[in-house]
Amino acid sequence: MVIPLLGIAMKERCKSAGIVYFERFGIVVASAGMLVALFLSVIAVGITKPVPTNTCILTGVAGSIIIYTMKHSLTVSEVIEVLEVLLIFVYLSMILLYLLPRCFTPGEALLVLGGISFVLNQLIKRSLNVIEGRGDPIDFFLLVAVVGVVLLGLFFTVLFVFMDSGTWISSMFFHMMTAVLGLGVIMPWLYRLIQRNPLFWLLQFLFQTQTRVYLLVYWTFLAASACGVVFYQNAKRSSESKKHQASTITRKYFHFIVVATYVPGLIYDRQLLYVAAVLCLAVFIFLEYIRYFRIKPFGQTLRHLLSLFLDERDSGPLILTHIYLLLGMSLPVWLFPRPCAPKGTLSGAGALVPYSGVLAVGVGDTIASIFGSTMGEIKWPGTKKTVEGTMTAIFAQIIAVALILIFDSSVNLNSSYAWILASVSLVSLLEAYTTQIDNLLLPLYLQIMFMA
Repeated sequence: MVIPLLGIAMKERCKSAGIVYFERFGIVVASAGMLVALFLSVIAVGITKPVPTNTCILTGVAGSIIIYTMKHSLTVSEVIEVLEVLLIFVYLSMILLYLLPRCFTPGEALLVLGGISFVLNQLIKRSLNVIEGRGDPIDFFLLVAVVGVVLLGLFFTVLFVFMDSGTWISSMFFHMMTAVLGLGVIMPWLYRLIQRNPLFWLLQFLFQTQTRVYLLVYWTFLAASACGVVFYQNAKRSSESKKHQASTITRKYFHFIVVATYVPGLIYDRQLLYVAAVLCLAVFIFLEYIRYFRIKPFGQTLRHLLSLFLDERDSGPLILTHIYLLLGMSLPVWLFPRPCAPKGTLSGAGALVPYSGVLAVGVGDTIASIFGSTMGEIKWPGTKKTVEGTMTAIFAQIIAVALILIFDSSVNLNSSYAWILASVSLVSLLEAYTTQIDNLLLPLYLQIMFMA
């Protein structure tokens, strides 16, 4: 339900602001999300033995409603765009889920591959209509960066099927082809979209004001601190305890570091945070390629360092938890409907939309895990999560909202406190009951609640 609800929330917000282009885009997102979910449902029904009759009937009814809605809500060009997203999603599912088994739950696959499908479709569409000059350079930067790292991964995944990736020759070829694809494909593509040198634009953007320089220095210090935590925890691992894993509280150190990273960016310079998060995502994915393919000289070292922080959700060949944490914090910033917020912020609870990741994951999930694992005794029915953890998470998020009101003058809630409390409480209950990856799911649902 995440993608359709995001589209509907965006459509309503942009409709009230009178921005027709993004209102129609919200309808396209909602329709494509429903069609992708229907496609997965049909596949799931097809592979279930024996075939559940009631589920088939429900799927058929849902499909009829979706098709009827699309017929009466979308233009021909919008229907084509929805079908393009579905086609990209089908091909990505066939390729990635075959090449990378046991890396995604069905929910993760729907969100991650659905998101990549939307990004690739938008990049192709905007590349063909670049003469119109629509869009912000930082939006193009996000689209090109995501598509670039995904294509890079697909290329090397197919390549290393036929050759050993752990040799020095393969490693040199990996670095050489990365440079070729980056400088020969990604850079020219970005240059075509923003009509200027991407490297010069990026340097000028990063060091444009003194505030940005201070933020970059501060973030560099936090990144060094995070690396220090990794090295310190690995140093504590003795030779007698090779199977030792970092505790839940230890892993939550990184949640605190991420909160300390995002809050100043949200308060002082959201555009810089937007671009920095894109760069960080590209670096994280590239380092995961190096670790997964054992690229010399750092591949084996990364495998050793990160193995300490694995949990039960990292059962496949890829380690994605830290990438999901970054995505969960960044998606509310990236998906914030800036054109539909003339003053840079939405009214009421919508003003907290960029803080959805900070509240849901950085504060709520972290506090729930720490207090639930140390003090929790009463468990929610059918789960391992505790009532004490959920209650402390709600209380901590309310305190965080109060602090945001004090330090961020752009946030004006307009007496929507009851809705904020209800949103935070429902998402905290979702954290207690969901079996999906909470780092990715909770911020999106909280963003939908705030935008509603």
